[in-house]
Amino acid sequence: MRSSSTSSRSSVLALSPTLESVRFALADGAETTLQVARFDRSGVTARVVAIEPRATLLSWCEEHGAKDAIIGGFYIRPGGPPLGDLRIDGRALPTEAFDAPWGAVRACVHIGDGEISLAPRDDLPAEPAGDLLRAGPMLVAGGASLIRAGEDPEGFSAGKRQFDSDITVGRYPRAALGLSAGELIAVVCEGRSDDEAGLTLAELAEAMIGLGAAEAINLDGGGSASLVIDGRLRNTPREEHGRELPGGREVATALQFVPR
Repeated sequence: MRSSSTSSRSSVLALSPTLESVRFALADGAETTLQVARFDRSGVTARVVAIEPRATLLSWCEEHGAKDAIIGGFYIRPGGPPLGDLRIDGRALPTEAFDAPWGAVRACVHIGDGEISLAPRDDLPAEPAGDLLRAGPMLVAGGASLIRAGEDPEGFSAGKRQFDSDITVGRYPRAALGLSAGELIAVVCEGRSDDEAGLTLAELAEAMIGLGAAEAINLDGGGSASLVIDGRLRNTPREEHGRELPGGREVATALQFVPR
């Protein structure tokens, strides 16, 4: 009986994320806050969610009884389709394709049989089983940053016409998913206020490495950056010029954290 009870408690703990706010100091003396949720990979995986009609991440979680989720990939604003491939349970959903030639190389989150991987699209089958979410760029691989000044391997600068701005330039609120051997690490950084500088992609990669991620991918950011843990929005989404977005921006996709 005691052994069974201990096992049950361990299972519950494996499903519950740890949440922390981390103040991150930048090289020029600025600072920003990271909202960090850690999930035990032995008990938790993720699934891709298509939010239709468009809604804030918080309101979608409230409507569907979802406790834990993070913003997903990019989409055409306002209210338009997701950008890049989107697949749920092996089925392709309608999207706007990335401009050539970037569709083949931009990174994605792939979830098959509960296992999460981060990879360029052309490293995966043309029609992969399970869920697939396009995002990027990849931030970290093998525990090292992939973001280098003057390099644009996934074409986010060259293909900036499909986005609100060149996401490779400047500090913004940002979101990322990281993987370590034992954890899923979901992170959103604050930004666009006097005491919240936001992060560049290089700074986000550095932060993810510091948090223990061996691999990490950038998700949609800016006013879309949202993290819901235990049913509560944990960051403060802001539009350009620092205008607060109560509840966040209406978005197209998300990653929901669920039991394996």
